[in-house]
Order: sequence, then C-alpha cells, then structure tokens
Amino acid sequence: MNYRIFPPEGILETSLTLPLSKSVAARLIVMQALTPGAPDVDTSVLPDCVDTRVLLTALSCKTAEVSAHESGTAMRFLTAYFAAQEGTDVVLTGTDRLKKRPIAPLVDALRSLGADIEYTGAEGSLPLHIRGRRLRGGDVRLDASASSQFASALAMIAPSTEKGLSIDLGGEIASMPYLRMTMRMMQRRGIDVDLAGYRLNLHGSYHPVEPEMEHDWSAASYWYEIAAVTAGWVTLLGMKPDSLQGDSILAKIGDRIGALTEFTDEGAELSATPDIYSRLDMDMSDYPDLVPALAVTACLIGIPFHFTGLANLRHKECDRIAALRDGLLALGCPTEDAPDQLRWEGTRVPLTSLPEIDPRGDHRIAMAFTAAAVFVPGMIINDIEVTDKSYPGFWDDLRQAGFVLTDASVPMPDPIEE
Repeated sequence: MNYRIFPPEGILETSLTLPLSKSVAARLIVMQALTPGAPDVDTSVLPDCVDTRVLLTALSCKTAEVSAHESGTAMRFLTAYFAAQEGTDVVLTGTDRLKKRPIAPLVDALRSLGADIEYTGAEGSLPLHIRGRRLRGGDVRLDASASSQFASALAMIAPSTEKGLSIDLGGEIASMPYLRMTMRMMQRRGIDVDLAGYRLNLHGSYHPVEPEMEHDWSAASYWYEIAAVTAGWVTLLGMKPDSLQGDSILAKIGDRIGALTEFTDEGAELSATPDIYSRLDMDMSDYPDLVPALAVTACLIGIPFHFTGLANLRHKECDRIAALRDGLLALGCPTEDAPDQLRWEGTRVPLTSLPEIDPRGDHRIAMAFTAAAVFVPGMIINDIEVTDKSYPGFWDDLRQAGFVLTDASVPMPDPIEE
C-alpha cells in the first residue's frame, strides 16, 4: 500500500512509546539460547519485528531449511549459532536481496575454527549448508569492516567453543557501538571480555540473568526529525540516558538539527530550538542507522552537510546511499556524487511534481522521508508495509501525532477558493 501524507493542522504535541530495541533483543535471544539452564525468552518483553520473529523460529530448528527472510541480523547470528551447535544440519537461506549481502568474512572465520559450512549457490553468499559441531576456539582472524555483526555473531558463540576465542579484528570495525553492546551484554552474563586494540578476548560460560530491554534509539531518530521540522513537542516515553545503544548519541547531537532533549521521569522530552548548527560534517561510521533521518532533516531545514564513513550503507536492505540521493533529489535537494559519502551544500532545484518516495524495501528510508510532508503536503511514501521490519506501529503513532494518511490512489483535494 502507498500513503499520501499531510502534516498536522496545528502545533504538534504527542507522547508515544517506541518499539523495544531489536538490536538488544536479537542478542538477548541468541545468548539465552546459548545459556545452559536458561528458560525460553519471554516473548512479551521482545519487540514484534522481523528479526525477532525469524530468530525465535529458527533457533528451534535442528534439521531443516531455515529462512532468515530479509534479516541481515538473523543471517549473521544464525550462521555462527548453527555452526557451533552439535547435531545441527540446516540450510540457511533468505530473500533474493539477502542473498546479495556479504557473509564470506564470517564463514571464513568459522571455517578456520573447524566449522562445516558449504555454499550451495554463489560463493560468498546464501544459501549455506551448515553441519554444526563443537568448535575448537582459540585464535581467529575476522574482517569486521563491512559489519560489526560479523564480530558480534562470532563473539556470542565463544562460550560454546572448547577454548574460548581471541578474535583479531584486523583493523577498522563498522558500527563499533554495536559490538560494545554485545560485549556489555556478555559481561553481564559472566563472560570475561577484554578488548585491547583490535584484539577481542572472550572466555567463560554464560550464566542466566534477568533479561534487559530498552526502547529503540534508532526509531527515535524519526521523532527527533519530526520535532525539528514541525517545531513541536514530542515525549518518548520510557527512554533513558544510560543506554546500551550507540544511537543514544541522539540525545547529545539532536540540538544540532533543532531538537533539544530533556530527560524526565516520563522519558525523553523533545522540543524545538532555533539554535541549529550552520552545517554538519560528521563521520557516521559508528551510527549508520541515524544517517537517513539526519540527512533528510538537514535538507528540510537548510543545514548543509557532509557525512562520511557510509560504506556499509550500501549493504543494508537496499543501497541506502543511492536511495537517499534519489529521495533527496525528489525533494529538490541534489547531493554531490562521492563514493561512500553523502554531501549536500544547500543547493535546491524547483519541484515540478509532488515527490513520490520508493523506499526500495527499506524501513529506514520510508520513515526518514515521512517528515517531508510538513513542507510538501500530499507527498507519497510507497510500500508502507516495509516499516514492519523494525517499527510496526509507526503509521499509527504518526496519526496520533496529527498527521493525515490517505490512500495514494485518492487524488489530491482541490484547493479551497476564497
């Protein structure tokens, strides 16, 4: 379905509860499955999203074809999990898009530890035939430059190996805060974790603990955007400053795009500020999921920007760099063409038609461009169902905030003549 979107008629003021973090949940599910004597995860404390649904279904399988669907997180975590489970004999597959996403660095590392993994299609991608066994552990080298999830997937199975793991990460790590999230959750479960330079040492056994869950800071980015462009007030219930999530940096950098944060007993209260930065020059390698909302917000309120460190955005649900460039051009904001970067110097071109955004199957692209309706009422977002990947209630929350969503097949209303 496609939505035509109109902004609120008055000043926006809303309170909402964001989804729980799928990043924390995915790690919790895997660690719980690897913890001897731990009960099954209480699904009531988990977000209802593709990653969690896929993981919960797949981890009960021993001999079957298992689909990760479109979830890159599930693909990586399940590859390591199945490889380290004695008696497992599965074929791990996924959607056509997922089959194009890289998996070779993780497979190479697991094979060096004794894993039995075979490509049944193109070399370096799904499907994988995995025959699980007890891995020997010890020293292993891993290229984590494409995704920190390779390192997290490998780290989480360390307690299942004979010797624990010492992982040579081989240089720059994409999205390092996500690996630090994994490390903190493993430490809480009794694992001795030490990161010295680019060497990660992990030893010990998992012990059961009460599960930790947090609301999703990546999802918060779209509400920072909405608060900034509407000059409204948004309360994100239950959000706390002390978070496992690297994207909680939003509370510190939101004022750069016009949204101040104040933490109260209720949560994070966002309010607009006119004291925005004159430009944004930021290395986003640690915070790639914030790029769509920050880029669209900056264009809407006129802040030139230069975002670097975006190489792994090409390997998400879509090529997010290309999708952002096309979407911003549809809003009249042409960006400069540079490899693995996104740069806009304030140039605008006239709009000749209402923008129609194709999210290309990517939940973050769909949500990031929604706020543009404040400046271009009646613009269209296609394939609105893609937001189910991380935020199934997004459109309901948008309606509650005063936005009007209509079927895009319904023509624009005629202008009122005076």
